[in-house]
Amino acid sequence: MVSMLPYGLAEGTTVVVYLQGPKEKVWGVLVSLTSSGVVLRGIDLATFDDWMRQEARGEEELIGLTTIFYPMHRVIRLERDETVGPLTSYADRFAREVGRSVGAVLGLEPKGS
Repeated sequence: MVSMLPYGLAEGTTVVVYLQGPKEKVWGVLVSLTSSGVVLRGIDLATFDDWMRQEARGEEELIGLTTIFYPMHRVIRLERDETVGPLTSYADRFAREVGRSVGAVLGLEPKGS
């Protein structure tokens, strides 16, 4: 069962989180969002393309997503990863390049979906 989180973001939504101290951008699947912080199964945005190519080639997993908690005092912005006009979301790019959705690769979707 997927529960709705604050701000209309549901668990399992792909998001980009902008962090400070140190400054980072992280892409991933939202696990939870509370007043104390964000739990994300994600990857640094700088390595997203490498991970996508690894998955597209079916190579041994050298790069992967990790589950991590970011305290709210580090979060500058959290935005839904979505295609807007000509700008393609990371999740849609991944599905196009790999031939499977992020959820299928991470085992978040039932087999055959």
